[in-house]
Amino acid sequence: MVGIGESSFDFRNEENASFMTSLNILGYEWKHFVRSPFKVVALLLFVAASVYGLHNGARLYETQMDEVANIEAKMSEARQECLAFYEADQKGPEKRPWVDVTAPMWAMWYANIYHFNTPSSAMEFSIGQAEQYGFYKKITTRASSYDNDLTQEIANPERLQTGSLDFAFALLYLLPLVLLIMLYNLNSMEAEQGFLPLIEVQTASRYWWLGSRMLFYIGLLWIVLLGLLIYGAYLTGVFTNAGFAFGQMLFWSSLYLLFWSGLFFLLIRNSTTILSNALKMVGAWLLFAFIIPATVHQGVSIVQPAGFMTELIDAQRDQIWKLYDLPDSVLHARIEQRFPEIANSPIAEDRKKRQMAYKASTPALFNDLVKTSIVPIEQAYRDRNQLIRWSTLFNPVTFFQNQFNQVTETHFDDYLNYRHELQSLIDQQINTLVTDTWEGKVVTPSHFENYIQDLSQP
Repeated sequence: MVGIGESSFDFRNEENASFMTSLNILGYEWKHFVRSPFKVVALLLFVAASVYGLHNGARLYETQMDEVANIEAKMSEARQECLAFYEADQKGPEKRPWVDVTAPMWAMWYANIYHFNTPSSAMEFSIGQAEQYGFYKKITTRASSYDNDLTQEIANPERLQTGSLDFAFALLYLLPLVLLIMLYNLNSMEAEQGFLPLIEVQTASRYWWLGSRMLFYIGLLWIVLLGLLIYGAYLTGVFTNAGFAFGQMLFWSSLYLLFWSGLFFLLIRNSTTILSNALKMVGAWLLFAFIIPATVHQGVSIVQPAGFMTELIDAQRDQIWKLYDLPDSVLHARIEQRFPEIANSPIAEDRKKRQMAYKASTPALFNDLVKTSIVPIEQAYRDRNQLIRWSTLFNPVTFFQNQFNQVTETHFDDYLNYRHELQSLIDQQINTLVTDTWEGKVVTPSHFENYIQDLSQP
């Protein structure tokens, strides 16, 4: 007769008790999962939504890369056309007799310099603000880093409520729902049926038993996430072009899964009914996924209202036009004050060349006005985003969204840095134009090539 302490079912008295119990629990959960159409369908729908989001991101990446390649081809064509003028000893197209490619102003125009915010191949994981921001810009002396083709941007987390369905959206909002569906009847079903006392007899701890059951679903979802990330990586060559981004996405995705798993464990560990389990988990999902982000958004909008770029509009509509309406003597005096070095210019005695030089230097004054107008706009952006960063202490969905966007280089800061690069290139082109024009430089093919090389690097 087998004694009670020697029972083959009392795993506490066996060396491999924990291991065997864990295997039994995992085996049971697997059978339970495959026999639950509701859970299987939920997981399949999540996979389908994630694959759709990955293809959306990959399509956007390919579209932007195709556009970059198309612009680069046109740049090369325009530059070859200009070099042909030099070889033929022409100053420009016959139908445009006013063009003179030996003058710095026209040489820079035909240099056709663009600056790109080349998309990361990891963009497919999180589109972020890539749909709202311009990713290429032609650099001219009259350009601005806040032109209409570079859409005004708002604070990063506010984009959570708009835009296309991408993988990050499925991860942030649908993954917790799938986990909820997997876990909603754990512990509570056994409590309703009165099995918990028996379970406590057969296991060392009821919480350990619940954690082991949850571990099956956490592992299942982690394997699904890993498969989706690998699938997405092959769509755009992430392993070749941005391998580190893949590791970062896996890390933050895993951490996000653990966050919800830990939260749900705390909610269901003492639940006694399936209904209470479901209500608490749904309430937590609504709180963290919608209520807190919406409250933060409303609070930030009150403290730091969204800007409408009124300062920049006023500068462009009023101050700029007033600048051009100034008498030539006043305008020239401002240019001389802005660039005192032109006083010793070799063309100062040539009236015609001097007038052309003043005209070529006028965009510098326009650029200074625009940069002054941009300062309060960017400060407002920083203040708004700083408030949102502080909110991540209790706003985890926004925190993880920003982490995904940083990994895929579609974060607000990435585009703000791009604007700064644009402004640097505009300043560089204006300063070079003013210097070379007042020095009376005659542009040769070698000078033209130098323009292309030097004015393309911020």
